[in-house]
Amino acid sequence: MSGGDGGAEPDDTMRERVPENSRKFWLLLDADRRLVAGLLLGSVFVAVVAAGLLHPTPVKTLLTRGDPLETLYQALVGSTITGVTLVLTLSQLVLSQEQGPVGDQRERMEGAMAFREDVEEVIREPVSPAQPSAFLRSLVKLTKRRAQAVEDAVAGIDDDELSEQVETYVENLAGNAESVTENLEGSQFGEFDVVFSALNYNYSWKIYAARRIRAENDAALTDDARAAFDELIDALELFGPAREHFKTLYFQWELADLSRTVLYASVPALAVAVGSVLFFDPSDVAQGWLALLVAALTVVVILLPFAVLLSYILRIVTVTKRTLSIGPFILRETDRSRSLDWGETEATSGEHAGVDDEE
Repeated sequence: MSGGDGGAEPDDTMRERVPENSRKFWLLLDADRRLVAGLLLGSVFVAVVAAGLLHPTPVKTLLTRGDPLETLYQALVGSTITGVTLVLTLSQLVLSQEQGPVGDQRERMEGAMAFREDVEEVIREPVSPAQPSAFLRSLVKLTKRRAQAVEDAVAGIDDDELSEQVETYVENLAGNAESVTENLEGSQFGEFDVVFSALNYNYSWKIYAARRIRAENDAALTDDARAAFDELIDALELFGPAREHFKTLYFQWELADLSRTVLYASVPALAVAVGSVLFFDPSDVAQGWLALLVAALTVVVILLPFAVLLSYILRIVTVTKRTLSIGPFILRETDRSRSLDWGETEATSGEHAGVDDEE
């Protein structure tokens, strides 16, 4: 939403708000985790082969002088076992979230039902949707309807500046809501699409901007307009905890999936590592370059559990960093209108704070 001096609100979609280039963003969030793991392993394979071929010492001499491969394989066996132990710890962490006495479980149930009842009250439905994507979609649609109600409520007020601010605000909110609603349509929980679509709804800036418009124009607003603003803010505030709840559930889902995948990958990794220590001798291979290829390939297979772990953690920590706060708090730099900088008498050159939880 544009401010009075021409400033603009942060972009709505996470891709537009994140400073990373498109390829890095795709690698961190969008790409299939198996593909990311494959790219990591492919990079290791190419690096090892290139280093061996470009080294001034002949490859055969490099691989047979001393016991470099045996030492490496032994170290990788130990690191693989350590990695599996780490994954088991992650699994226990996920399980600990689901375990507890009946009193705690009942309290969790009551909290979940109370929140659903709050949502049902504002969306005016007897039962709120059960699927996470449909639940979030209903809240996004609600904010769009209430934003349009705000626009209708201020239509009769003779204040051109207020009308322009509200019109711009509602236009932006409605466009963002429509895009997010389309992305949530048909999304299945367990896939990143649900969380990613929710991250693309810039709800916290919308709360901040709505509260700011309401406060700055309070004297000109009618009772109906104030009530419309309050209802819009209430709807936006419900979206925040809903998104955080489903994000937490998704992280638990991902960690459980990660644990299973790493355990599967550790079996061939250990088999190749132990087999290489026992049976692979580069001096028995006639061609040095062929021995190098075999060595690089075995190293890649042994590193498979680590690559899987890294690919999953990259996405989880990226989302976590972008959603550290809930509500309109300043956590990053972004362009922002000076007219919205309460408590700041002057904007510092080159420093523009952004208000959003996922920025």
